[in-house]
Amino acid sequence: MSHLAIAGLQLDLQAGDNLDRIADEVAAAKRRLSWVDLVLLGELSVYGPSVDHAQDPGGAAETRLRRIARDNGVWLLGGSIFERVDGKVYNTCPVIDPNGDVVLKYRKIYPFRPYETGVAAGTECMTFDMPGIGRIGVSICYDMWFPETTRTLAWMGAEVILHPGMTNTVDRDVELSIARASAAQNQCYFVDINTAGQLGNGRSAVYGPGGEPVYEAGSGRDVIGLELDLGYVRRVRERGWHGLGQTLKSFRDGPPSFPPYREGPSSPALAALGPLEKPRGGANQDQKEG
Repeated sequence: MSHLAIAGLQLDLQAGDNLDRIADEVAAAKRRLSWVDLVLLGELSVYGPSVDHAQDPGGAAETRLRRIARDNGVWLLGGSIFERVDGKVYNTCPVIDPNGDVVLKYRKIYPFRPYETGVAAGTECMTFDMPGIGRIGVSICYDMWFPETTRTLAWMGAEVILHPGMTNTVDRDVELSIARASAAQNQCYFVDINTAGQLGNGRSAVYGPGGEPVYEAGSGRDVIGLELDLGYVRRVRERGWHGLGQTLKSFRDGPPSFPPYREGPSSPALAALGPLEKPRGGANQDQKEG
């Protein structure tokens, strides 16, 4: 059977340069958990949420992350960094192999608008193959609120979704519900690693292909070392979780398309919602002005 040995690092980070801390934490995790193949951190762990830290491709942050992966002999997803390309800034997650080579760069498709300002949207779902293990998909934070992103990764063959997040708001509990549902609907492992400390409220979680909780963290620093059985994913997809729904087969054999995708994402009902903008004042003011 194929197993993915993973360490999710829920770190209590602050806004600013966290590269030295990340280097120390990855090295410590590898020393303690020598069997780990891949290390995953929360979104924007390197510098925090300010686009002022945006770098050109191959910049200092990417170079340092490549060295950290190579020095520790692990696949590394250091959360994400803001990357400037052709005059646009993207929230980018580089996937780095144990040789220190960047195998892909995933750009967040759904920036958290209207709050994540000045950040362009990526356009492509991405997976990568780990030799002898399986196919892995990448998603960033707000992406998972749009089920099309996770379903596309499953359609592409992803058996594990790696999902760095940076959430410090009251909807974290809702996010965990989405993560769990995403795992069950797509019969995959969903690995949701949040930041802690100043940048996030933690509560990282890993769910299995039946939606079952594998691990749920608290709010502080945590090193989540797990072995994920991808043979189990394949069996669940073939037979159903405990012999129940064969969800991906039913999706494959169902209607060829649904109206939002056949006719476009807009509709009279959605157009009536108005522009995507920050709420104005309190609820009473919105009602009065609306």
